[in-house]
Amino acid sequence: MNPQTVPAVTFHTRVRNPEVPGDNPFEWRDVSSDDIFAGKRVVVFGLPGAFTPACSDSHLPGYERLHDDFIAEGIDQVVCTAVNDAFVMFQWAKALGVEKVTMLPDGNGVFARRMGMLVDRSNQGMGMRSWRYSMLVEDREITQIFAEPDICEIPSSIPMNRSAAEVMLEHIRGGA
Repeated sequence: MNPQTVPAVTFHTRVRNPEVPGDNPFEWRDVSSDDIFAGKRVVVFGLPGAFTPACSDSHLPGYERLHDDFIAEGIDQVVCTAVNDAFVMFQWAKALGVEKVTMLPDGNGVFARRMGMLVDRSNQGMGMRSWRYSMLVEDREITQIFAEPDICEIPSSIPMNRSAAEVMLEHIRGGA
């Protein structure tokens, strides 16, 4: 069961501080759900993990490719979340050349758990991970969620049919 509003959580992130010179201009910053969602239209997509095949080949690149289309439809921000830490999320975005999608680490899985999207992928050696889904959030209210099927029967790979960027964009444009 998914909540009507996004859960109130704190994300522990690393952000670039332009005032810090040198090779490591990053600092820790706690970002709240309100910081991300209050008063905004946000597309969020959750996925099992950084550097995994479908996530790296299709899911994240699809949202990066269509980012400007989402913005043109009145979306304030496109956010990728996964049960990975800030360092992994940063390196993954860097490796894929992601510059537009906001990478939001859910290192402890708190957001995924409170969304009802935390699943045990231990049989695949992955531990606790996010289920694959996307959602439209308007001022903290979840107005649409597209979760992949069979959340109770964990397959070896999680499909990406309902949560793809194209599906969310079609919904926003009034077609889904």
